Amino acid sequence: MKRTIFSLLMVFAEHHANIQTINSIVPTNGCAVVTISAETINLTLPIEELLQLLRRTPGVVKAEILM
Repeated sequence: MKRTIFSLLMVFAEHHANIQTINSIVPTNGCAVVTISAETINLTLPIEELLQLLRRTPGVVKAEILM
């Protein structure tokens, strides 16, 4: 999981999203729920493209925007 979170953070950093919080639940059967909140005002690409990059990150099962 640590490698997956690192990979996700790199995606956010590469596209200038400012991480606000990271919350996770203890992994069960090798899978954990992780919630990342980020400020996206300075994104260098549309939010939907960022979401697609996050979904393609190895180890990610689901990525979605919560409002």
